[in-house]
Amino acid sequence: MAEYLPLHKPGQAFTRAASAAITAGQLLSVSGSGTVAPSAAADATVCGVAAFDAASGGNVTVYAGGVQRLVAGTGGVTAGAFVHAGASGTVVSHTNGTTDYLIVGMALSTATATNLVEILMER
Repeated sequence: MAEYLPLHKPGQAFTRAASAAITAGQLLSVSGSGTVAPSAAADATVCGVAAFDAASGGNVTVYAGGVQRLVAGTGGVTAGAFVHAGASGTVVSHTNGTTDYLIVGMALSTATATNLVEILMER
C-alpha cells in the first residue's frame, strides 16, 4: 500500500524566497512560484506570518496556523472578530457575509491600529 506524508504539517514553519522586503511579524501572501511578500489589503493568497526581517531575494521562514501576534490595521481589531489582510501585512476586522473567503483568522484580543493583536490563524 502506498503512503503519503505532507510536505509541512499544520502549524510547522516553512521557508520561501522573499519577492519584496519583509518585516518580522508581517502577514505574508504567495507572490509567485516559491515566493512570498507582505500581504496587501483584502489579499486572498495569505499563507502565514514572517518569522524575521528578510530582504527581497533572501529566504524567510513562514509560520502558518496557530496563534500569531500581528499588527492591527486601520480601525483596530476587537476580540472575537474575524479578520482579513489589511495593507502592508496587517490585519483588519472583517464584515461577516461579505467576501468571507478573505478571512484569515479570529482575534483573541483587542488592539487599536498599529498595535499587536493575537490572531487564531485559520490559514
